[in-house]
Amino acid sequence: MRGDKSDQAAVMLFITPDQKVPQDHPIRAIKPIVDRALTSLSPVFNRMYSKRGRPSVPPEHLLKASLLIALYSIRSERQFCERLEYDLLFKWFLDQNIDTPAFDASTFSKNRKRLLDNDVARQFFAAVLEEARRRELLSEEHFTVDGTLLEAWASMKSVQPKDKDGGPSNGFKNPDVDYHGEKRSNETHASRTDPEARLMRKGLGKETKLCYAGHVLMENRNWWWTSTSPRRRGGRSERRRCACWTAWSARKGG
Repeated sequence: MRGDKSDQAAVMLFITPDQKVPQDHPIRAIKPIVDRALTSLSPVFNRMYSKRGRPSVPPEHLLKASLLIALYSIRSERQFCERLEYDLLFKWFLDQNIDTPAFDASTFSKNRKRLLDNDVARQFFAAVLEEARRRELLSEEHFTVDGTLLEAWASMKSVQPKDKDGGPSNGFKNPDVDYHGEKRSNETHASRTDPEARLMRKGLGKETKLCYAGHVLMENRNWWWTSTSPRRRGGRSERRRCACWTAWSARKGG
């Protein structure tokens, strides 16, 4: 029998985001790990913010939001904030109610420097890695290293000859001049807008770009990403270990 179409919206609903997220959803195993890691960082958050003034967006929300952006491949922070308005799973992960409005995308850029200055990101991922080690999800064997190039937010026209101190010169080049015939290397040139970026290319015949080399060290037995490292070493890839996050633990059932 065909059901009747109803245009009458419910006036009152007694429901929470937790009720709409499936009990067997993989992200349910991730959330407790993240919450414990953020709880351990609470003293750091207290030192970051003043005791006076208007309350800010909790740093826990910003870190959780960054994790969701990575897990769900959200294209931008602005798109994430737009999706946070209607995505109940995102609201649940951030411990928000259904009627809680999404924060503005500019909150990320305004607080990013504060988080970086206090080394919060490294401590957060280190706490997650320690959780993986506590659950014996890591081993000393069967590691795989992979790498990629992360394109810097700088134009090739910002690359200038280094001055006597080894840094880029302060002068400006004419943006209309063609520099394709100019020979540039990391030993003699550097970007004026992003001095830490390096001239790299993916292979023979490929164009040179300003990049960082990103590396991942994966433990194959349990598929934990135990290491990532964005590096800038002379145009070549380098292997180095650091602490990083993986979402595979969700498949282990928490």
